[in-house]
Amino acid sequence: MERPGTTRAVPPRTVAAPGAAAVGAVAALLLLLLLLVVVRLPWAGDLGMHAATLQRLRHSLLDPGNPLVDADTPSPYYSPWTVLLGCVARVTGFSVFVVLRLGALVALGLLATGVWRYVRTLSARPAAPPLALLCLVLLWGTAQFGWSGFLGLTSLALTVSYPSVFALGLAFHLWAWLARAVRGSGERPAGWGVLAGLGVLWAVVLLVHQFSGIVASLGALAAVGAARAGWRVWGRLGTGLLVGAVVLWLWPYYDFYALLGAGDGMDAVHRSLYRDLFARYWLVLLGVAALGVRWRRDRRDTLVLFFLLGAVVFAAGGVSGHWSWGRVLPAALIPAQVAVALEVVEPGRRAVRAGWACVVAAALAVGAWGQAGTLAYVFDRETLPGAVAGKSPKPWPGYHWITPWVGYGDVVMARRLPARQIPAYGAYTVAPGYPDFFLPDEDARAAAVRTYFARDTAAGARRDILREYGVRWVVDRDAGLRGAEGLRAVARGPGGQVLYAVAH
Repeated sequence: MERPGTTRAVPPRTVAAPGAAAVGAVAALLLLLLLLVVVRLPWAGDLGMHAATLQRLRHSLLDPGNPLVDADTPSPYYSPWTVLLGCVARVTGFSVFVVLRLGALVALGLLATGVWRYVRTLSARPAAPPLALLCLVLLWGTAQFGWSGFLGLTSLALTVSYPSVFALGLAFHLWAWLARAVRGSGERPAGWGVLAGLGVLWAVVLLVHQFSGIVASLGALAAVGAARAGWRVWGRLGTGLLVGAVVLWLWPYYDFYALLGAGDGMDAVHRSLYRDLFARYWLVLLGVAALGVRWRRDRRDTLVLFFLLGAVVFAAGGVSGHWSWGRVLPAALIPAQVAVALEVVEPGRRAVRAGWACVVAAALAVGAWGQAGTLAYVFDRETLPGAVAGKSPKPWPGYHWITPWVGYGDVVMARRLPARQIPAYGAYTVAPGYPDFFLPDEDARAAAVRTYFARDTAAGARRDILREYGVRWVVDRDAGLRGAEGLRAVARGPGGQVLYAVAH
């Protein structure tokens, strides 16, 4: 007899029902849409940061320096995953954008197989994994929302090439392996080597994407808490944690433990995660109801524990003003979304299951419409209905137009938005376009950029700034620096932007 809270073994032979085939076909179409997104690779958000990271690694694997500015500092973006992609770029000679597409294909495959394996530890029903994938991607809200580490369709369309997707794929595999490793019901627990290997995997997830690593940690804690593991397993789990901690300490590209002091500096960036919660996530309330049903069956259900851990940390961040803790919200969303899928397919009264199926189908349809703007990242906007095309912002045009003049390693003076894209092509900017915990003079660099572009700054002060940071080029709109001393316009780009050469 199986003990409550333990993971059920999957029968050796499971015949897929017609409903499972239909759900699987819809999930396959969703994955196909994301594959088409990979081909187009819409540019918004942090794509420039990740492309810049690969640019530095393809030129110097051992000492890449800061990815955005001309400074010799470490960076948390140099993770095991980006180092591997940097090796691919270096060996093949492919452009960083081609390598990002290849990485996105791997990450998407890892995520899909991870979801499948994790859900199979919770249910043997053939329809459970594809339905869980649909709920994870579509069961959100009706307000547009995109952020790395969040699995909504809008987020995935913009972040599929980011390390966060790869990290979440690894996290699902970690939970699946761990659930089997600590399984009770009289099975022999996993050996020391297996749990040590899981410790290494846990460390890799944390190194690849720290926020997804925290989500992975909470999911792992829930799996262990639900398993009712014996004392022998706890000792081996401790060994796995110790091995993972050593891997984090040994990683040579940045000091992982130094990031523990970076939270306060990241709070302002993440405050928006606590706004418009109902509009962004109201469909997930269906998952909260499903978790309530599971809690009545088993007070130590793994999905319930997972949800509670994520909800408590998220709420604590909101109460304390540590807005960066909002990145842990997927730890509450994922178990709720998976729980919905399981309630539809698990054995029970036929009328109850039919009711769940109807409600979930309607919720998925509403969620799909709310994120229909993703189609604009695949198809030409002119071919889509205005109601769909208007649901998503246009991708950024990029700065490929400066590459005939700006060489690798050149320093460009640019405002914040261009500074988030220009390093993707190999150049540096004076100030980073993103917060950089490891850059000691970040504030001074940002102040220099503000001073340079201020209208009342004297020509001599501008020359001093350009000389101090070794600036060779300036990018700004035509009206901003027209006629400025020491600048010569050499190229024009979208939106009235101009590339100026600096006369030295």
